[in-house]
Amino acid sequence: MRTDLIHGLAATVSEKGYAASTIADIVAHARVSKRTFYQHFADKEECLMALYADACDQLMAVLRGAGSPDQPWRERVRVAVTAYLSTMESLPAVNRTLLVEMQAAGPRAYRLRQEKQRQFAEALVALVEEARPANPEIPPLSQALAIALVGGLNELLLQAIDPYGRNHRPAAPLRSLNDTVVQLVTAVLTSPPPPTT
Repeated sequence: MRTDLIHGLAATVSEKGYAASTIADIVAHARVSKRTFYQHFADKEECLMALYADACDQLMAVLRGAGSPDQPWRERVRVAVTAYLSTMESLPAVNRTLLVEMQAAGPRAYRLRQEKQRQFAEALVALVEEARPANPEIPPLSQALAIALVGGLNELLLQAIDPYGRNHRPAAPLRSLNDTVVQLVTAVLTSPPPPTT
């Protein structure tokens, strides 16, 4: 039931945005009663937080599980980017929540978004550290640069979809961004660190 309610919220937000979504809309999509909703969530915001956290956790698992540590790092980047974009493409109803609605849904939602963005950045830093022993040409990735990389990827995705259009499906598959994202990640990972003053 919890999953059905989360999917119900995703569908509702996809159609009319978070602010205009009601508990009645969510339960209609989930085909459950309001009573069932309140057995799982205190309010609409709590359901939104669960939707966002679950989607981010799914994407994080995809990112961490893509490729193998013994693959050449450039190949692993390509595999990870392909897996990430394919997963985003498979979640069209969630894209608006991930990329737009969380930023405007209030302080709790904003803080959760910041926390999850930091976790994505930390995962990138960890993946780079894992690759560095076999690839000494890769400098360490700072947390700040990793956050900038996550932000850049989010903006590319936002530009590719129409979060306010029907079905929120991009004109071309998100996988068509593969080369651009791989180029971005590779450029960041191979750029020399700034000189220290």
